[in-house]
Amino acid sequence: MTIKRAAAIVGIGQTNWRQDYQRVKAGECPTDSYGYGAQAFVGALKDAGLQRSDVDGLIVGPTTANERMGEVLGLDVRWGGQADAVQAVMQAVMAIETGMAEVVALVYGNDQRSAGTQYGGPEAMGAASFLSYVYHAPWGFTSQGALYAMMFRAYQHERGLTERQLGEVAVAQRAWSSLNPDAIMQERVTIDDYLNSRYVCEPLHLLDYCLINDGGVALIVAEASRAKKISKNPIYIEALGRSDINKGATVLEPRLTNFYLPAQQQCAEQVFNAAGLGPKDMNVAQIYDSFSLHVPLALEGYGYCAVGEAGRFLTEQGIGPGGALAVNTSGGHLSDSYMQGWNHQIESIKQLRGTAGKRQVDGCRFVHYSSDVAGKAMSIIYGR
Repeated sequence: MTIKRAAAIVGIGQTNWRQDYQRVKAGECPTDSYGYGAQAFVGALKDAGLQRSDVDGLIVGPTTANERMGEVLGLDVRWGGQADAVQAVMQAVMAIETGMAEVVALVYGNDQRSAGTQYGGPEAMGAASFLSYVYHAPWGFTSQGALYAMMFRAYQHERGLTERQLGEVAVAQRAWSSLNPDAIMQERVTIDDYLNSRYVCEPLHLLDYCLINDGGVALIVAEASRAKKISKNPIYIEALGRSDINKGATVLEPRLTNFYLPAQQQCAEQVFNAAGLGPKDMNVAQIYDSFSLHVPLALEGYGYCAVGEAGRFLTEQGIGPGGALAVNTSGGHLSDSYMQGWNHQIESIKQLRGTAGKRQVDGCRFVHYSSDVAGKAMSIIYGR
């Protein structure tokens, strides 16, 4: 694949979501989605040592409009788009590879907590864009939590994963977030704390669910040769991978019958072969975790353990500090911040730069980011 090391991250920025969480909890409304994105962009631009005029591409998250965000940021780009976290990186690389842009800003802002966004229930927002919600709403099936509860139940019957084993994800990620001064949730939890936490949608406990908070994230992606001139420590995008399962996707079939496995395995083959690397070469895995169940599915799907062995891997080898594989080292969506995959990108860069503080993984050279949504498996390998 010609995209290997075609582009690199030269700047990152984020808002203080821990502080904003407390402000929103106190009834304040610090800003809106555009404001959060703008704050993060200013930080990323400063981190890269660039001027606004250097940026000729802009991709925004799905929570804002590209044109309006460009106006707010004072940009006049020649190419732009809108995408989620992993696809934003992919689109930026493709734009650079095809000559559409050289320096692309990726900007995400979300005021989901202060705006009272409903992710479930009869007033669930965005249900029309998820046909599975429309199909199943008459039976009260209106949330991603319900979907992943069904997935976990089916997975339990097929592969034997227990609640105690799944709970190791929440425990490990809180151990990581206890080392992260920016994380919203920093108090460690035990497996007993997990098992004693209430069910939200059985068999998922409260600690299986991601946070809902406001915040913003920005990254600056530059063409590889230009990145060397911009940054003393560019973080390269080693390879990208994607594989979709579209048959029956709107009626949940790929999620409930094969748990993303074929798509993940195809994506793994693609991204690892493109990078000339394998699972054993990865120092850190960042796994999209709107729910804890994403983690054992990805461990199996991407070859970090054998199919059906994720439970034993979690309990016997571990994914927390000192474990066999460092996973979601900021605390992920469960404990750090729910930035819909964007904060995983920031954490990947920090680990590779060696600036992650107390949670720094020694000798970090390669980070694998995985996102699995609606039967689509996508991956990025970052390297220094």
